[in-house]
Amino acid sequence: MSSLKLYSKFVKPYWKLVIITLIIGIIKFGIPLTLPLIMKYSLDSILLAKIPLSDKIMHLTYVISIASVLFIIIRFPIEYYRQYFAQEITSRILYDIRDRLYGHLQKLSLRFYQNNKTGEIISRVMNDVEQTKNLVETGMMNIWLDMFTLTIALGFMFTMNVKLTFMAIAILPLYAISVKTLYKRLKLLTKQRSQSLADVQSYLHERLAGIPVVKSFTLEEYDQNQFDKRNKNFLTKAMAVAQWNALTNAIINTLTDIAPLLVIAYGGYKVIKGELTLGTFVAFFGYLNNIYSPLRRLVNSSTLLTQATASLDRVLELWNQPYDVLDQPSAKKLTNVNGEIEFKNVWFRYDKNSDYILKDINLTISFGRTVALVGMSGGGKSSLISLIPRFYNIEKGSITIDNMNICDVTQQSLRGHIGMVLQDNILFSGTIRENILLGNPSASEEDMIKSAIAANAHDFILNLPNGYDTEIGEKGVKLSGGQKQRIAIARVFLKNPKILILDEATSALDLESEALIQDSLDKLAKNRTTIIIAHRLSTITNVDQIIFIKDGEILEHGTHEELMNKKGLYEQLFNIQNLDKGKNEFVLEH
Repeated sequence: MSSLKLYSKFVKPYWKLVIITLIIGIIKFGIPLTLPLIMKYSLDSILLAKIPLSDKIMHLTYVISIASVLFIIIRFPIEYYRQYFAQEITSRILYDIRDRLYGHLQKLSLRFYQNNKTGEIISRVMNDVEQTKNLVETGMMNIWLDMFTLTIALGFMFTMNVKLTFMAIAILPLYAISVKTLYKRLKLLTKQRSQSLADVQSYLHERLAGIPVVKSFTLEEYDQNQFDKRNKNFLTKAMAVAQWNALTNAIINTLTDIAPLLVIAYGGYKVIKGELTLGTFVAFFGYLNNIYSPLRRLVNSSTLLTQATASLDRVLELWNQPYDVLDQPSAKKLTNVNGEIEFKNVWFRYDKNSDYILKDINLTISFGRTVALVGMSGGGKSSLISLIPRFYNIEKGSITIDNMNICDVTQQSLRGHIGMVLQDNILFSGTIRENILLGNPSASEEDMIKSAIAANAHDFILNLPNGYDTEIGEKGVKLSGGQKQRIAIARVFLKNPKILILDEATSALDLESEALIQDSLDKLAKNRTTIIIAHRLSTITNVDQIIFIKDGEILEHGTHEELMNKKGLYEQLFNIQNLDKGKNEFVLEH
């Protein structure tokens, strides 16, 4: 789909308002076109006419009265509604585009976000969408109104003097050549400037999010230099656009200034010879401004439209990002879930050109059972759990829940039955209440508080300055790691899913926080199918089954006792961790 065709879809709902605005605009632009005629009549028929003085005063009074009604009483509301409707149309179109674009972003898979910078995406949604407003304001309104003004003015001029009119528009071909030559280059420069601005915003977004790292490593000066490089690149691109704009305006304005000189020379010669009245000459000169002012605006419009089209191309690039994970047309809602999960010969990789992350995985997790995934980092544990809510599509094999292939159900209904507690859970700026209610936005206050109590979060929340209405800052920056984790667990309690996934949910916490969170996780896991990614093996000795994964393959599985008796990879890793734990305890005691 072309960028302009896409944009026209957003304009279509407002076409009636666009037409009304154009009609109002025609009246607005048409009113000033009467002024040269008023000047011509006043000079030839009143001021220079051989009529009595009293008649001159009376006729001039009539003319000024009619002109006052036209230029003051009529023009004021016309001017107001023309501006208001134009702004309303563009604002509503930009709202629709951003709204639809945000919906599109939510449907893109995690793979897209892993391959694209957040700041770059934000720049396209905000800056580039904003730039496209000129396609409506300028492309669909101002250009046509300027063309209308130009056409009417030329019509009046031709009726007054054909030869003088041709003299006035003799330089129009030079305008066309200039626009065609200059604006092809301008579009490329504008697109480069937009990209460099996106690079600045992307870098700024990342560094502000990671400011504690910058400060802890005293990287302020280094970081300033890195930002300066990107900022200078943007300055270079912006100056290239400014230089090209300046060249364009210089050429166009120089060409424009030639026309009045030609009219003054030829028209003045005709007045001297008595072949042209002074009123006609003055009116003609007035219409000259009504020709070249629209021409100047049309040239400026070309600049704005070139920039808007370049921005629209960047928006379209984002819009055309394909969906990696799609619901099938025949997909059904997943209902009445028990929670039995089965992997059958599952193969998975993040990219078709890369190696497989998971290889021929066969695993059955019965309803209500707790399974722990263990192994060294990079073995494929996190990749495996990300396939259950279908964050990615598998390449071969199948995953079923209660014998229903997850590819045959809607993503929303599938994920509605899955709750996840991660090592680094994301909280959003706002209140604690708002963050817990993300688990179930329609939940009652009573259910929300019950969830917080079950997560061992209620007591610390009540001790905060505003209780559940306490603002927690971006990413929950005002809370400790343990507090954030308990709010995340309360969120899952409120969701009440049948399948629970815990990804190293306690590995980065102190002992007191870990004990509280482990207690709430134990309560949360009851009567649910639970999958745990565990770093500390001592926390999962009582689970129903332990799966040891290495290099994308299941090498061992069984209970803690069975795997210890096997004296294989699990037993080696368990003993190493216990040895390290003993050393740490010895150091603490001494």
